[in-house]
Amino acid sequence: MAYQVSNFIPWCFVLAVVSITIFTPKVCFANKQSKIESLVKNQIDQCWRFNPEWRKHRSQLATCSVGYAGKMTNNIGKDLIHYKVIDPSDDPINPKIGTLRYGASKVQGKVWITFQRDMHIRLEKPLLISSFTTIDGRGVNVHIADNACLMIFKATDVIIHGLRIHHCRPQAPGMVIGPNGKVMSLGQVDGDAIRLVTTSKIWIDHNTLYDCQDDLLDVTRGSTNVTISNNWFREQNKVMLLGHDDGYMRDKDMKVTVVYNYFGPNCYQRMPRIRHGYAHVANNLYMGWVQYAIGGSMGPSLKSESNLFIAPMSEHKEVTWRKNSDGTEDKWEFYSVGDAFENGAFFIETQGGQVQKPNYNLEQNFKVVDAKCVRSLTMLSGVLRCSKSSIC
Repeated sequence: MAYQVSNFIPWCFVLAVVSITIFTPKVCFANKQSKIESLVKNQIDQCWRFNPEWRKHRSQLATCSVGYAGKMTNNIGKDLIHYKVIDPSDDPINPKIGTLRYGASKVQGKVWITFQRDMHIRLEKPLLISSFTTIDGRGVNVHIADNACLMIFKATDVIIHGLRIHHCRPQAPGMVIGPNGKVMSLGQVDGDAIRLVTTSKIWIDHNTLYDCQDDLLDVTRGSTNVTISNNWFREQNKVMLLGHDDGYMRDKDMKVTVVYNYFGPNCYQRMPRIRHGYAHVANNLYMGWVQYAIGGSMGPSLKSESNLFIAPMSEHKEVTWRKNSDGTEDKWEFYSVGDAFENGAFFIETQGGQVQKPNYNLEQNFKVVDAKCVRSLTMLSGVLRCSKSSIC
């Protein structure tokens, strides 16, 4: 068989603890801080990247997420299926064993997907990912590009890590194997890199996304408990949409954490744009924008905390934007706490009231570091280059 069941073997955190003790600096200097010090400040990465034998304990990653996704421990356990992609081809209805679609849509249960070698995968139709699935691209160079891309549809407990996703194109309606392994009819798809539709407990980490026809990442139709971390978003007009449309009231319950991401160069807008729900946006680097960085409509709430906003050379220095579909200004609750602003950037926040807290539980909580550390904190965002002889 192309996949097998194996037990999860936890890794001791002693090395990480020792590394934190030795390498944690008292002050962050963006032009001097080493990569290892950046790992210490990044709570997600320090959980697994200090282990030189991470390949033997890949599923340790599931315990490292923070923010609203919480720990992804539902993705691991004694019944975990390890599936290796050996074939880059794609059949949207009858996928072959060994292809990505077979592992992500056909295999049911807890599935941890890895790749045998570097691959360029051109999907014929959007890949619908089943619940309790992890796609782990660490250690190889995997591109999903030049046609259809990824969709998480009515699923929960999904991890997407270490993929390059780009040049995604709109797709006409058609038949495709669904997340339950059964063929279903799928409507028009706009050309997003990753689209979440009616999902919960989703973690998107250390991916590089760029140059797609629509957005790079959409969180829509009642999706919630999502963490978007350590990604590199670049070369894109519309980057990230949180909330389906003005009339979709279920998105009032949406909760999203956006942390340790690098936006730029050449990102125009939607980093993110929020409708209805709540987002905690922390420790991200914004390397300019064209229209705006963070926008909202339909009364969303946002806490922007310890981000670094570097304004473009153009006249658009304002970080924020708020408009309804009819062009009128919207009522929102946007707060800036500890953000840093360069090149004339400025943030218009809600006057009066109190800063809405994320209200994380213990497993979701993480420490937000000073904005002066953001350059070094995000220097390793996007797909990691992992050598065989050292830490990733």
